[in-house]
Amino acid sequence: MGHKVNPYGFRLGVIYPWKSKWYARKDYAQQLHEDVKIRQYITGKLTRAGISSVDIERKGDQVQVFIRTARPGIVIGRKGAEVDRIRRDIERVTKKRVDVKVEDMNSAASQLRPETDATLLAQGVAEQLAGRVSFRRAMRRAVQTAMRAGALGVRVQCGGRLGGTEMSRREWYREGRVPLHTLRARIDFGTAEAKTTFGQIGVKVWVYHGDEIPAAEKETELARARALAHVSAGGASTGALITDQAEAEAIETEEPAVPEPSTERGDEAGDDGTAPEPGATVEEPPAAEGSEA
Repeated sequence: MGHKVNPYGFRLGVIYPWKSKWYARKDYAQQLHEDVKIRQYITGKLTRAGISSVDIERKGDQVQVFIRTARPGIVIGRKGAEVDRIRRDIERVTKKRVDVKVEDMNSAASQLRPETDATLLAQGVAEQLAGRVSFRRAMRRAVQTAMRAGALGVRVQCGGRLGGTEMSRREWYREGRVPLHTLRARIDFGTAEAKTTFGQIGVKVWVYHGDEIPAAEKETELARARALAHVSAGGASTGALITDQAEAEAIETEEPAVPEPSTERGDEAGDDGTAPEPGATVEEPPAAEGSEA
């Protein structure tokens, strides 16, 4: 008990997509090791660039690498020299054409902000620990920064020879909610390592960004809303939830039946089936010729 599962892998395929998007048969292991080498090279080469994640896509003989960073100037370099060097090094490893794209986390189109990104928070705490800052002060500062930026919950944990003690231990701070067992909860998880003079200290950060409804449940809720809207509009309820989208659209496009005008009383209805206006005289049909008066 007490062992933690990686929040991203736990929710993979439910609310989170894959960070490597490609398909392979016999060369699966080779491409997998290539992805690991690419990520290790980028994170090791650009330690001060504030890299949050590296996504990889393969299309035929082309490899696309998406670097999400909080400091795009360091990754791009002067006149794009740093990006070109990274691209050439990755091409040397993969033996394929490589396209490197840099995504700025400070732009308005970015979903995650640098202040609430778990990986960047962990890197910040690790840098402070390496700079001989008190671990309690660094952890509290990270928690306060994330909560002020709009996070719903933050947990920071450090493990190792904290404060230079002889025996290693773990200490953590938490503020807000961090529901690790809820699959629909968007939990951002990041780790970092601080190399100090008295040993290596590990840092883990969990950030809660709210709940996200899975796609299948969204379709069910949409079908339920359509069925309720149909009933409120005057349609008959079958007592069952319609989950088939085609069936729900067919029910929506049905035209309501229009009642035919009643012509039971001939003296009250005209030739066209409409009732006569009040006060109007009804003309009697003319008598046939030769009939008795």
